[in-house]
Parts: sequence; C-alpha cells; structure tokens
Amino acid sequence: MIRSDGRRADELRPVTIEPGFLKYAEGSALISVGNTRVLCAASLEDRVPAWMKGRGVGWVTAEYAMLPRATQERTQREASKGRLGGRTHEIQRIIGRALRAVTDMARLGERTVWLDCDVIQADGGTRTAAVTGACVALALALRTRFDPADRAHWPLGAMVAATSVGIVAGQPLLDLAYEEDSKALVDMNVFMTDAGRFVELQGTAEAAPFDRRELETLLGLAELGIRRLFAFQDAALGTTLPVHAG
Repeated sequence: MIRSDGRRADELRPVTIEPGFLKYAEGSALISVGNTRVLCAASLEDRVPAWMKGRGVGWVTAEYAMLPRATQERTQREASKGRLGGRTHEIQRIIGRALRAVTDMARLGERTVWLDCDVIQADGGTRTAAVTGACVALALALRTRFDPADRAHWPLGAMVAATSVGIVAGQPLLDLAYEEDSKALVDMNVFMTDAGRFVELQGTAEAAPFDRRELETLLGLAELGIRRLFAFQDAALGTTLPVHAG
C-alpha cells in the first residue's frame, strides 16, 4: 500500500515541538505532527481545589478545545453551545489521566497544574499530539519551581508520549492522518512512558474484529513511533538526559 503522503508503514509524519511558544504560561509548546497542530500550555498555581486542601498533595488537570476552523469546515465553538461535547470531555480526561500517571502529587505539593490544549489545525491524532505536547509543557512549568537535577524532589516520574496506529486496507500503519483514520478497519491510540510502560490503550475494530497477532503488531508499531517522539521531547527540553526522577 502506498500512503497518500508517501510515508513508509512504520514512519511518523514530520514532527516539530516548539517549546516556550507562549510568553506568559509557565510552560508551553506548539506541537506539529504532519498537518495537525496543537498549542499546549501549562499553568502552575499555588493552590489546589477545595476538596484537596490540607492533604499536602497536588493536582494535574486538563482542558481541550478545537478552534472553529481547525477542520475543513467551520465547527461551532462549544462555549457558544453552552456545553462541552462528549468527545471533548473524553479527551480532557485522557490528557489529565496520562499526565497524572507520571506526576508525583506528593512532590508537587499543594499546587495545581492546568494543561490547556487547543487544536489550531486538525488532520488526525489530535489527542495523541496533545498528550505528547502537554508533557513537554508540564516539564517546562515544573522547572520554574523545581530543579530536575534534584531527583529527590523532582515531581515528574517519567515522560509520556502517544501516537495512533491502525489497519488500513489490510496493512498495519503508524501515525494515521485523517484520511487514513477515516478508512481504518482497526484504529488504536497508544500512550506510553519512556520507561516502556503503558498509560492507556484505546483500540477499536471499526469493521471486523482483530486478533492477538494483529494487536501485537500494532503495539510494536506504536512503541517504535513513541520512542521517536521521546527524542523530539528531549530536544524540545534542551537535554538528552532523563527529566524523570528515576
């Protein structure tokens, strides 16, 4: 199968992560994965929600939105509808879960990190790009209050990144663009830490069920792509050294 953009089956779309994209946020990054672009901002507040006060632990939460012309046709802002859609709620929870999974809340202390992920252009894989970019923004924000070299107090236990995989026209493919995703027989999003552990798996048979062999093939493809994404994260953070506490 020849992909529309000429990529190999195991090849990511072109990736860039621009750190410090926003002036005022404690941490920020603009991530581009092919034609998908997500602006991620991390805001650090010295307080926690009322229900968490006095516990001595922090909180990481996320909000996700898509600009009206991020897609080929204009979509109405959810704020103008007066409610968030189910997809938005789902993706916000995914981003929050993924980043909480790698954050030591006790080391964070009674602080809240808000992760705002805004899709400015969508061409498939917005949730996986959001997690990958938000992790960079989170690490940058934490650096304003903590020293990564101080392993005993650094709150980030690992980096996390994500990508999509799927089976299109019978062939397993890495990092699906929208055109491929819309035709996929199997569609999966994989979220992993740089220690090789899974944070979340989302896999769906869009047509016929898939078997364990196909699942293992897709997971192998995803891990290959995610390992490459960690290199982009390291470059954005200005280091090839681990930023996690170990």
